[in-house]
Amino acid sequence: MAERSEGMKAALVTGAARGIGAATVHALVDDGWSVLAVDLAADDPDLPYALGTMAELAVVTDQANARAGAERVVSWVADVRDGDAMAAAVAHAEERFGGLDAALAVAGVIAGGVPLWEVPPARQQAVLDINLGGVLALARAAVPALLRRPMPRSGRFLAVASAAATRGLPMLAAYCAAKAGVAGLVRALAVELADSGITANAVSPGSTRTRILDESARLYDLPDAEAFADQQPQHRLLDPAEVAAVLAFLAGPRSGAMTGAVVPVDGGLAL
Repeated sequence: MAERSEGMKAALVTGAARGIGAATVHALVDDGWSVLAVDLAADDPDLPYALGTMAELAVVTDQANARAGAERVVSWVADVRDGDAMAAAVAHAEERFGGLDAALAVAGVIAGGVPLWEVPPARQQAVLDINLGGVLALARAAVPALLRRPMPRSGRFLAVASAAATRGLPMLAAYCAAKAGVAGLVRALAVELADSGITANAVSPGSTRTRILDESARLYDLPDAEAFADQQPQHRLLDPAEVAAVLAFLAGPRSGAMTGAVVPVDGGLAL
């Protein structure tokens, strides 16, 4: 295992090629973290829009290392639905960085656009398997690694839920179900981890400038994603960096009293 630099903490971030995942890599690096930036970096035949690419993942890694002035971010290609792939990613993070202190499940997709009973089963399954199954797979692989850090430890397991976890969104039933599952998962993990020194929390973003929101606009036959701005009391879309800033705080030492929380970062959408 690699020698651990004094005071340096290491995180694994899924969905790192773009959107909130990419912004989270940058936010953590700015706070002094080393990061394994994980993404599928390929399209999924069961989803009707383009996912993140190898080129986008490389840009995130290069830009983050340039910001850090050191090679503190490493790209890793893996499918969050594959438990063995998540275990391999966690093992690589431990080997590369000397341990793991935070795991952030950011990878997500959206699909629907028709009533639940009309969604192709494979498409529905992809939404459930990536948005919820991917969080479960990361937790199964990463929490034992977080527990391998000696006491006193301050490990963090974080996930991205959604305002859809508490709001019924038409023609997005599987997405709503998966995100509600994420919220339930972090609450259960928080209790299971109890006084281990590891916390489990989630953030619930509102309408954020990402490819998921672009695809949501297409599904609802809207002219563009900007049409979602007025549904939030702030009457604007969120920037991925605003969500990433909260994730970076939750990953840090000052969030130790928070566990089992699902923090809205939604411009007031849940009000």
